[in-house]
Amino acid sequence: MSNHTERKVEILDTTLRDGEQTSGVSFTATEKLTLAKLLLNELKVDRIEVASARVSEGEFEAVKSIVKWATQNKLSNKVEVLTFLDNGQSLQWLLQSKVKVQNILSKGSLNHLKHQLKQTPSQHFQKVKQSIESANDHGIISNVYLEDWSNGMKHSRQYVLDYIEFLAAQKTKRILLPDTLGILNPSQLSDYLTEILELYPHTHFDFHGHNDYDFGVANAFEAVKVGIHGLHLTINGMGERAGNAPLESVVVVIKDFLPSIKINVDESALFRVSKLVATLSGIHIPKNKPVVGANVFTQTAGIHADGDKKNDLYFNDLLPERFSRSRRYDLGKTSGRANIEKNLQELGLTLDEDQIKKVTKRVIELGDKKEQVSIEDLPFIISDVLGNGDDKIVRIKSFVLTHSKGLKPSTSVSVQIGEKLFEENASGDGQYDAFWSALNKIYSRQKMNLPELVDYFVRIPPGSSSDSLCETTITWQDSKKQFRTRGLDSDQTVSAIKATEKMLNIIYGS
Repeated sequence: MSNHTERKVEILDTTLRDGEQTSGVSFTATEKLTLAKLLLNELKVDRIEVASARVSEGEFEAVKSIVKWATQNKLSNKVEVLTFLDNGQSLQWLLQSKVKVQNILSKGSLNHLKHQLKQTPSQHFQKVKQSIESANDHGIISNVYLEDWSNGMKHSRQYVLDYIEFLAAQKTKRILLPDTLGILNPSQLSDYLTEILELYPHTHFDFHGHNDYDFGVANAFEAVKVGIHGLHLTINGMGERAGNAPLESVVVVIKDFLPSIKINVDESALFRVSKLVATLSGIHIPKNKPVVGANVFTQTAGIHADGDKKNDLYFNDLLPERFSRSRRYDLGKTSGRANIEKNLQELGLTLDEDQIKKVTKRVIELGDKKEQVSIEDLPFIISDVLGNGDDKIVRIKSFVLTHSKGLKPSTSVSVQIGEKLFEENASGDGQYDAFWSALNKIYSRQKMNLPELVDYFVRIPPGSSSDSLCETTITWQDSKKQFRTRGLDSDQTVSAIKATEKMLNIIYGS
């Protein structure tokens, strides 16, 4: 690693070029311009690679709009485009779009050179030289990609070193070293980069890593440790196959583990930009993805919430506030009192000891039925638990709900009224209708009347996801009045049955 106490590493974001090679992803011209502005103005990356030359008319229009905006804001030297050795066609494309920086795609392995281009090294080098000189004549800066550089170092090392020797003598600003197929581990990368950086201490090198073996972040970290001058990254790790090294993770790793390295990226904008890229690309962020995933600042286990309450025992340096996020304490079967209290505090609610015990017990029961209970569910659970006393006279002890193709749904029900237990079964047009029919049989045989069901309303607590709790509100009409009861459960029919049980206790003895 460099002996300097502080060293700057450039961050190039290539979400709009290499990231767009993610299967099924294509940004519109407007989306590209929007993201370019966010990347440079808010995230503050040093450079952006926005397109490949000559791809399409839409790509051309997108690049023109980005360059126009960048020029107006004195950022044109931060916008780069991939170009090809195509006898000047890419150069004409650059001139028409007014791009000021080209990244020439050339061959970094002898295998690619021989079998894809069928050229000798000297022929290839001359074509690269012509491209650099022609661009320079028009005031365009040239960087050069050594495609398949990692395999080149493995299998044709002398070719790579000869090529770098040649490029170092040209008017190139940067040499870009991609692990095109994501084949390197950190140890191999360290050896290759150390050798090159020691041979050419005055040449600027970028590393461009792919994530095929899940070494993307580790390799970027290693590249910075040994002295690389720039990194190519993408938002959310977008890219071909398994994607590229993810910008959000690499930035945080460098900031926390290599404090002597200076990078410009504003980490407080990472989450916001990540969400927008996910929305525009249609590629969703895994919930457990570091830094930007939905769950990375969420505690569910009660012991963790308890430790956080006592002395932040389960905190690390990845504090959510760094990324304009907040810590959550989700509720589930592993939740304890501490989780409940954390959520009550956030909601501004206060419960006594007995009430907290009841709510905690209910949350654990619900957690056995579903993955988690959200904070949005909690007020509904509290209302249900505290409004459902233990002094019930009528209890629906058990029920079996069946649903079969070609047959009407059926239900078997066991109801305790006082000290007596009654059982009945029936079929109906739906599971609740079958349940209601069985209940009517029980009550009619006891010469007891049930109220008329007037309205049946189901909703999910606002802010919850589609698998969250169902709240069923049923409106009843008896000979004296109209009234409502509510039930809460992760299953819609069960929530309706709970609402019905509340009604049975209201009418008991009336």
